[in-house]
Amino acid sequence: MELKNSRTYQNLVNAFAGECQSHVRYKFMAYGAKTAGLYEVECALNEISKNEFYHARMFYTAIQSADNGIINNQNVNAGYPFKEKWDLMQNLELAADTEYSESVQIYAEYAKTARDEGFENEASLFELVAAVEHCHMMQLNNIRQQLSENTMYKRGAPTKWKCSRCGHEETGLEAPKTCPLCKSEQGYVKLNLPDNG
Repeated sequence: MELKNSRTYQNLVNAFAGECQSHVRYKFMAYGAKTAGLYEVECALNEISKNEFYHARMFYTAIQSADNGIINNQNVNAGYPFKEKWDLMQNLELAADTEYSESVQIYAEYAKTARDEGFENEASLFELVAAVEHCHMMQLNNIRQQLSENTMYKRGAPTKWKCSRCGHEETGLEAPKTCPLCKSEQGYVKLNLPDNG
């Protein structure tokens, strides 16, 4: 079976469209974090957005490999969420739910289809992207938890806090409200996120 005549090909097209949308949704969320003065949360969301961009690029490359000529319009045949509004906390939760669906359901199903159709490289691509989406889910849940529990810049034990602008470091139970060196707001203190492996 040729890739361009397979269900796997349609799944690649759907995945490309989904990753492009995710890339933009995370840009919207990063803007929301910026307006809330959460610079490092903005950076984390922009990093996830960049990951989604590269996922789209990999799916696009796989689509292009199906035909040496120009590929004309392809119909996108999938549903995509438009759940997020303009509330950062709710958006973190909704985005984590979407990442869960991608990692556990959608890309797992796409990988199985690809493998059943004999496309091992595409199956592996879907599985590798699913693993990253799972890490995104964990990261988003952790950011939301820290914000909701007011522990992003407070800890029960002495913690090293580092300003992302000037590099000033200090240890304490709470990050400084203002960096004593460059006077940046607390939102510029680097996030303490667990390894999402």
